[in-house]
Amino acid sequence: MKRKRVMVVDALCSLYIRNFIVNPSLSTNGMPIGGVKGGVQTLQKLVRDIKPDSVIICWDGQGGSQRRKTQNKDYKAGRKPIRINRDVSNMSEKEQVANKIWQQTRLFEYLNELPIIQLMLPAVEADDIVSAVVQHPNYDGWQKVIVSSDKDFYQLCDSETVVFRPVQKEVVNKKSLIENFGIHPKNFALARAIVGDKSDNLAGVGGVGLPTVKKRFPFLSEDKEFDINSILEHCENSESKVKAYSNIIEKQDVVRENYRLMQLYVPSLSIQGKNKINFALDSFEPEFAKTNFKTMMVEDGFGVTNFTDLFAAMNKIVADSKL
Repeated sequence: MKRKRVMVVDALCSLYIRNFIVNPSLSTNGMPIGGVKGGVQTLQKLVRDIKPDSVIICWDGQGGSQRRKTQNKDYKAGRKPIRINRDVSNMSEKEQVANKIWQQTRLFEYLNELPIIQLMLPAVEADDIVSAVVQHPNYDGWQKVIVSSDKDFYQLCDSETVVFRPVQKEVVNKKSLIENFGIHPKNFALARAIVGDKSDNLAGVGGVGLPTVKKRFPFLSEDKEFDINSILEHCENSESKVKAYSNIIEKQDVVRENYRLMQLYVPSLSIQGKNKINFALDSFEPEFAKTNFKTMMVEDGFGVTNFTDLFAAMNKIVADSKL
């Protein structure tokens, strides 16, 4: 019997932002709609390629993770504003901001007409929602495909879970992580805590990258969970006095802090947040309002757009749910 497949999408980076930045689509009345139209087109391509039995779209809540920012005020600080890579010379900065908000809100509305689940929690990152979804008992035995270019999700790879990076057109799984990085997914958050993450403004241990971690800590490739104490013990007991070992010992507090912020094995969710996710997953009944969807396309001036594959996939999800 074929194993069912759930596609879990990190929506902001995989569906919306990239399309908003680069997609030059205009409505029939000249309004930029690349974010919303391109987001739906990207979803169509994803369901065409991945062929999921269920689709779950996870969004960042407003303000991102309040818990992580409380732990570290510099978390994700200093990020540069997005730079639009298309012609917006006819719009003021205020109009661009309003259009960006409208397009994202409108994409929510389009997706609500499809037989998919959208999840968003206030002050919670999509990363934690994705983690909760792939660990939910409803999907035990399913193949779980996380759609994101974010390496944070590598730590969630296991015998059922893979990461599809749409920009790189790459599938990452437990085997490829061990082969390419020499690090088991169970230890990937620990390795990245040592290295740091510039995109999240988290400094790591100076002079230590993932190749160094692979070379100096080969045991991290084992199917066993290690912690910072295992790393420190290895550093202290090694006869080799390499700089990386002394640097890690010196910066152990940084590594511990990074790990608390970066690990997704236990998602950073309140009891109420977990309950909301559980309720959404347990009570969902797929419905496809195709007429509403097409009406919205006309209202927004999509012009000639072919969503045949998307509609076929959505019809199949609804039909299969009734078997």
